[in-house]
Amino acid sequence: MDVNSRWQQLAAEFLGTAFLVFVGVGSVPATLIVNGDAPFTMADLGMISLAFGTIVMVTVYVFGYISGNHINPAVTVGLALSGDFPWRRVPEYIAAQVLGAIAGAFAIVGVLGTAASDVGLGIAAYGDIPWYQAFFAEFIGTFILVFAVFGVVYRRAAAGWAGLAIGLVVFAAIIPVAPTTGASINPARTTGPMLVQQILGGEVSWEQWPVYVGAELLAGLAAAALFAVIAHTAKDRAPEPADA
Repeated sequence: MDVNSRWQQLAAEFLGTAFLVFVGVGSVPATLIVNGDAPFTMADLGMISLAFGTIVMVTVYVFGYISGNHINPAVTVGLALSGDFPWRRVPEYIAAQVLGAIAGAFAIVGVLGTAASDVGLGIAAYGDIPWYQAFFAEFIGTFILVFAVFGVVYRRAAAGWAGLAIGLVVFAAIIPVAPTTGASINPARTTGPMLVQQILGGEVSWEQWPVYVGAELLAGLAAAALFAVIAHTAKDRAPEPADA
């Protein structure tokens, strides 16, 4: 049977999320270290967004046929709500993703040194804005991402474009959301670097963690529900044959 085993799927989720954090999140301290005292510019934001979008595109093509390349708990819970992924496997997928995010964050420090932690390790934080503005920003960014994922993997979508489309939507969503919250749009990406920064003795605003994770998970569920409403046809709602 040409299906990957359970441990292979979990390993793919672990590695895919680790790649995402190392390259995407790692681009933030790398930029700050290279810039030194120079001001952060729109060009810097564009390069960070490109790093995220590129690595997401790559992981879709590398791990998509193994585990589905969720690499984001918001995607996992959205797929579970839609019936495309079993709820009983959600905890193990999220655990693999969070562990991968932790490994990716440690890898950033391993490559860039403690200077990466000194400049914040790219952890998500929203500063002095109201929590509800940050919640809304993360909800919108994550909603767009998960909705796009559902669109490009839908059975009627054009085949072969998922990686490019998902990478581009990550790139695009980060641009308007990052100035508000850092555009985490991924509970694993939110959690892993925060844990590592805490271990390394850096400053972490844990009171902001529920705002990020709550908005991101809720957005994943909302995107799955809305996509089903506007895209599914009678064929999607029909029960599968008994021998399927």
